[in-house]
Amino acid sequence: MSSETISVIGLGYIGLPTAAVFASRKKKVIGVDINPKTVDTINQGKIHIIEPDLDMVVQAAVAQGYLRATSMPEPADAFLIAVPTPFRDDHQPDLKYIESASKAIAPVLKKGDLVILESTSPVCATEQMAAWLAEVRPDLTFPQQCGEDSDIRVAHCPERVLPGNVLRELVQNDRVIGGMTTKCSQAAVDLYKIFVQGECIITNARTAEMCKLTENSFRDVNIAFANELSMICDDACINVWELISLANRHPRVNILQPGPGVGGHCIAVDPWFIVSQNLEVARLIRTAREVNDAKPHWVIEKIKVKAERFKKPVIGCLGITFKANIDDIRESPALEIVRELMTASVGEIMVCDPYCADVEMEFKLYGLQELLAKADILVVLVDHDEFKRIDVGMLKEKVVIDTRGVWQ
Repeated sequence: MSSETISVIGLGYIGLPTAAVFASRKKKVIGVDINPKTVDTINQGKIHIIEPDLDMVVQAAVAQGYLRATSMPEPADAFLIAVPTPFRDDHQPDLKYIESASKAIAPVLKKGDLVILESTSPVCATEQMAAWLAEVRPDLTFPQQCGEDSDIRVAHCPERVLPGNVLRELVQNDRVIGGMTTKCSQAAVDLYKIFVQGECIITNARTAEMCKLTENSFRDVNIAFANELSMICDDACINVWELISLANRHPRVNILQPGPGVGGHCIAVDPWFIVSQNLEVARLIRTAREVNDAKPHWVIEKIKVKAERFKKPVIGCLGITFKANIDDIRESPALEIVRELMTASVGEIMVCDPYCADVEMEFKLYGLQELLAKADILVVLVDHDEFKRIDVGMLKEKVVIDTRGVWQ
C-alpha cells in the first residue's frame, strides 16, 4: 500500500515523536489531538513535552510543511491511534479514548486505508476497535467481516520505547506487528519500514497485545522483588543497595534497583490488563502489582516516623516525576507520596523538581538550593542527575530518606 499521508491520533509522549519521525522521512503527517493548546504549540513548531532532540525534529518538520496538527481527523492513507488506556477504580481497563478515537476517524476512512492501534491495550482491544469502526462505517468492510478481502486493514503494533530515549528507540528497536489478517500485517510492516531500522516481526493481533503486557509485567514482577527486598532489609538494618550489588555478582542473578514504587503509563498499568482478564490464574502478576502499589505508603510511614523528632519539621521532597530526567508524572509514586504528605499534616512540605518547572501543579515548586537550606528531612523520590550532583557534605545536619540509593 502507498502511505503518502499518515495521521497520528494522540500527540502525547508516543504520538508526537512517532509523527515527527514519519515527517522527518518526508511523509505528510497530520497529527490529531483534542487539546487545543497542544495543537497550537505543535503548529508553532514547538513541543509540549520534554524529550531530548524532539524539539529540533518537530521544528524542522513543521517548517518544511511535513507536519501539521489539528483537532479534527482528516482523510489519510494510514491512521495510527496512540491515545491513553487507563484503568478504572476497579482496575478494569478503560477503552473510552480508543473508542472515541476510532469513532472520530471512521467518517474519513476510505477503501484501502490502514488503521493501527499503538495504544497499549488488553487482549482483543484491536478487534473491539475494528468493531467500532465497522459500526460507524457499514459501507466499508473490515477484517472481521471479509478477512483478507476487507476494504480496511487493521493491526496492532505496541510501542516499546524508553522515555528520554524515544527518538533513537523508535528507529532502532524491533517492532511486534499483529494484523487481523496477513495482508493487514504486511501493510503495517510496509508503513513502519519507512523509518524502523529494527526488525518488524509479524504475529496476530492478540499475541501482539499480550506481548506488550507481558514485557511490562515481567519488569513489574522484578521491580516488586527489589521493592520487597528493600523493606525486608530496612527491618534488618541492612543496606539494600550494597546487598543487591553483592548478589548481582552471581553470574545468573540480576536484581533491579528498588524505589518508592512504580510509575509511568505502562508498567504501573499494563499488568492490571492481564489480571482483569485472568483473575484466577494471574496470581504472581497481581501480587507484584500490590507490592509496588503499597511501596509509596511504606515510604510515607517512614517519613512520618522521622518527622516525630521535630516540633515543626520541614520535609524536602526531591522529585515528582515517575523516572529520572523527564517531565512525565503519569502514575508517579513520587507525586503520590508528596500529595499524601500534604494532606497528612506531618509538617511543612517543600518540593523540588527541575523538570517540572513549567508543569501546572496544585503546590509550589521550590528551587533546589532553597529547599536544601530549609529542609530538616530530605526525601529522595527521583534520581534526577541534578540531585546526584548535590554535595553530600551539605547533608550532615539533615535526616535523609533516600528511596533511590542516590547517595549510597
